[in-house]
Amino acid sequence: MPLLFWIIIFSFLGSVFCLIGGIFLLWREVWAKKITLYLVSFATGALLGAAFLHLLPKSIEQIGIKGFFYVLLGILVMFLVEKFLLWYHCHDGKCEVHVFSYTILFGDGVHNFIDGIVIGASFLVSIPLGIVTALAIASHEIPQEIGNFAVMLHGGMKRNKVLIYNFLAAAMTLLAAILTYIFSSNLEKAIMPLIAFAGGTFIYIASSDLIPEIHKETKKSKAILQFLLLLAGILIIWIVEKILG
Repeated sequence: MPLLFWIIIFSFLGSVFCLIGGIFLLWREVWAKKITLYLVSFATGALLGAAFLHLLPKSIEQIGIKGFFYVLLGILVMFLVEKFLLWYHCHDGKCEVHVFSYTILFGDGVHNFIDGIVIGASFLVSIPLGIVTALAIASHEIPQEIGNFAVMLHGGMKRNKVLIYNFLAAAMTLLAAILTYIFSSNLEKAIMPLIAFAGGTFIYIASSDLIPEIHKETKKSKAILQFLLLLAGILIIWIVEKILG
């Protein structure tokens, strides 16, 4: 099966998952909000598993200690993306929620474009690594999009516009992955740095965005379940790579 086919299929999968979370919210709002924290727990494990079990070992094996520089770069870039694109505009303690609806949409498109580059670069290393990376990215899209859709609806955006704009933002994943493949010959030396960079972004998302959400749940029984789901995310990513590898 041609490599481009794999890239299109799994980057398309990432695009679809960008929309599923939001559609769940529009369809069953109460139910979607109830399961979000559990989905976040699973996504945290999947991202950490992909970063520490696959992306970082692959990159460090090829480019050595320089890989940690790109991990750090990935963390810093994700911080800047969130700082300047995803946070809402506040002036004198007053925040314009409506403006934030478009800001978060733009930020989501940038984030999805980065995801597409990461997926494309991972497949250029190997098909198993590409699949693991795509699954890890897809796992955190559902809870993320539930939150994004909720914010945009709260900001006064109509449901049909929310769906259309998010569809366009989601398409950035597929576009970026295809462009990465097309220009792969020019990116040959950058592939492993990109893999390490992706590891950094995964670590940032898991530790800065997702884990704080998990800690909002303080009930002992639910906390245990969340921890088990986090472990399940790690385990599934490890199993997938073992089966495919």
